[in-house]
Amino acid sequence: MNVIDKAIQNQLKNIETRSGKSLAELKALVQQSGLQKHGEIRDMLKRDLGLGHGDANTLTHYALDSISPAAVESPAAADPLVDEFYAGPKAPLRPIHDKIMAAIHEFGPFEIAPKKTYLSLRRKKQFAMVGPATNTRIEVGLNMKDVPATDRLLLLPPGGMCQYKVKVTAIGEVDQELIAWIRQAYDAAG
Repeated sequence: MNVIDKAIQNQLKNIETRSGKSLAELKALVQQSGLQKHGEIRDMLKRDLGLGHGDANTLTHYALDSISPAAVESPAAADPLVDEFYAGPKAPLRPIHDKIMAAIHEFGPFEIAPKKTYLSLRRKKQFAMVGPATNTRIEVGLNMKDVPATDRLLLLPPGGMCQYKVKVTAIGEVDQELIAWIRQAYDAAG
């Protein structure tokens, strides 16, 4: 199972637990609402079930069959957007990406919001961004405060999406130091 599918599966299980309803019951609730537009359904789920934006968004996709149970549970399913990130000359970066994401999944639940060229990783707020910056480098953006910058942990100018970034060019650079920084950002976002 790829990282995106695993994250969606975990997120849907957490939604079931928090709501006390099965996915079938939640999908029926959406269908019974009579709402058709994604934004209206998402807002209804936030209002009526008290779901956060990311959970309501994922559940809306599920209820509208944008995410089917087979795609969520199938180990063979592939995420086309992440595949696009690492197509062509960026293909050698995919194992680095997969190792980073596998390490992050060990931390616990979080949301993945795929963007055009990277993944935004969120708990209550965004804690990291992961994606290819060039054909030879992945960048991991991190949201955390009061951490001394190093030659590797680069401080970014104020006002950006992240306070720090780490450039990763080899799978060996997905090491304890990098994972510890990501964990610190993850913990701070909870």
